[in-house]
Amino acid sequence: MSAVAHEVRNLCGAVLVVQKNLSRLSELQHNKDFQALSMLIQSLEKISAMELQVSPTQNAGAVELTSVLDELRVLIESAYHESEMEIEWQIQESLPRVWADRYGLVQIFLNLARNSQRAMQRSETKRLCVSASDEGSTVVVRFEDTGVGISSPENLFRPFQRGADSSGLGLYVSRAIIHSFGGELLYERRSRGCCFAVVLPSLSTSSKEVINA
Repeated sequence: MSAVAHEVRNLCGAVLVVQKNLSRLSELQHNKDFQALSMLIQSLEKISAMELQVSPTQNAGAVELTSVLDELRVLIESAYHESEMEIEWQIQESLPRVWADRYGLVQIFLNLARNSQRAMQRSETKRLCVSASDEGSTVVVRFEDTGVGISSPENLFRPFQRGADSSGLGLYVSRAIIHSFGGELLYERRSRGCCFAVVLPSLSTSSKEVINA
């Protein structure tokens, strides 16, 4: 994450130089919009001095995935309903517990759901399928939507990409959080829309014994 923090500081430094140059223009001295922009830049400069952090490994533990997904349902269904989008839930019964950070999982799932919501704004069919299944040593949660899809999947997890709608940090940080407790975030190619898979270590009897040892 230090590389990301370094890039943020570089961007902030460049913006600050432009702001200082513009501040010399007399016609902008009393412009309220420019004054507001200057305050935002100063705040951003302070934020850029901080290190971006992910959920530390010591926060990980045994998590009941079903309850996390129930919480996600409460958080996103209203927004999807207002956007006239459908959510299909395919959650396998009796899922094993997973090794993860509960707060980190909620953050990741929200990010993926919101990405899908944005991707489907102009789609004719607007449906997100959230599924969860036990796949042996792992439990996999998939977010599959009917959105515009991904044109350059090889660049998905790279922050600060040209032409991106935002900084591109969402997927980068989400993957870093998952890596911190031994999981993985994958892009799975589809003929239509896109699908992200959150792969989490399953707590089988043997793995519980290893963790508790």
